[in-house]
Amino acid sequence: MKKILISACLLGDKVKYNGKGNYCPLVEKLKQEYDLVLFCPEVEGGLPIPRNPSEIKNDEVFMNNGRNVTKNFVTGAKKALMICQYLNIKVAILKDGSPSCGSNEIHDGNFKGNKIPGKGITTRLLEKNGIKVYSENQIELFLDSQK
Repeated sequence: MKKILISACLLGDKVKYNGKGNYCPLVEKLKQEYDLVLFCPEVEGGLPIPRNPSEIKNDEVFMNNGRNVTKNFVTGAKKALMICQYLNIKVAILKDGSPSCGSNEIHDGNFKGNKIPGKGITTRLLEKNGIKVYSENQIELFLDSQK
């Protein structure tokens, strides 16, 4: 069975910055056809649960308290890429809006809830290395493309 890297929060793992998950029911359809490799780049990059929310501003990542956590995000992205390369994973389904995993949009860096078109740190690195990234909102599109 082919493997897909997937944001752990989309399966309900409580790894989100606020200690909650982002369960997406469409992952049940993925489970029928793929081995899902759960991953949270922020946790794997060394950030705790819960943690202050983070946003990208000028290509760096900051928590809402001003702490620069770019290094943590880059570390998590590199670990995601290593897993994909080791397991020959060519597709990732990641949580949109996240400073790590956003594939269509991210927050604007002002911590006011505004989103802008953009990509998270992990998505950028995976795509740069030939891995196709979909958001949770594109699961149906992905599954249709595989038929």
